[in-house]
Amino acid sequence: MQPAQPSRTAYSVAFRRATHQLYDAQPLILADPIAVPILGSAVFPELELARKDIDEPRNAALRSWLVARSRYAEDSLAQAVAAGVSQYVLLGAGLDTFAPRNPHPGLRVFEVDHPATQLWKRQLVEAANLSHPTCLTYTPVNFETDDLTTQLRNSGFDLSSPAFFAWLGVVPYLTLPAFRATVKFVAERPTGSGVVFDYGQPLSAIPIRERLARKAFADRVARAGEPFQLYLTIAEAARELGAFYNLEDLGADELNSRYFTNRTDKLRLWGHSGRLLSAWL
Repeated sequence: MQPAQPSRTAYSVAFRRATHQLYDAQPLILADPIAVPILGSAVFPELELARKDIDEPRNAALRSWLVARSRYAEDSLAQAVAAGVSQYVLLGAGLDTFAPRNPHPGLRVFEVDHPATQLWKRQLVEAANLSHPTCLTYTPVNFETDDLTTQLRNSGFDLSSPAFFAWLGVVPYLTLPAFRATVKFVAERPTGSGVVFDYGQPLSAIPIRERLARKAFADRVARAGEPFQLYLTIAEAARELGAFYNLEDLGADELNSRYFTNRTDKLRLWGHSGRLLSAWL
């Protein structure tokens, strides 16, 4: 994050979520009627231009990844709610739209993000005349400098009750100490709590043919001012989550089997770099 600037990668994620609603085949991986309106009418020409290369392989693969990780997080949340969890924390929420779509009565939603990104989102919501869900509380946090416990407590989060945490599109941008501090915070929550996050494997852990593509992508986000800083192997991720149980660590093959079989569009994951991990207390 750049000081006092909203996240450019958050916009990119939201834009691809919107194109998924408009151009991909039914059933959608992530049905999100808020994804297009939240971006505002000024983005409509850009969305129309996106139609022409919607099936370009790298574009389709990235869109597949972004909608799959949100779908997986919301599927995992449903599992947590069924077990009695009533607090959902989105760490690095960006332009996430779960709160106005929340199907779980009584579930409180806390959106945690950098203050500049959060202000930008609230301005977009207001400009689009979208209502503020009663379940939602905004919690401004700079993950590198602020104390997450203090900020959440000040927002009304109940530290004594279990919670589920979605931490999507954040871990690769953190330093290792910041990552460990957040893992420690989640690990200190009551039994029944859980977390889902995505991470990238280091170049040494992926096939040679994928390394140039991953390096090109890393260079693009670095030029946007939000460079990748943290990579983990599967074994390292498991060690960092040593306080948790029932870890599920999924790559492209597992996610394709779960979400992308028998589709009539070009949505499909490829490669070995990106991983999705859920873990429970």
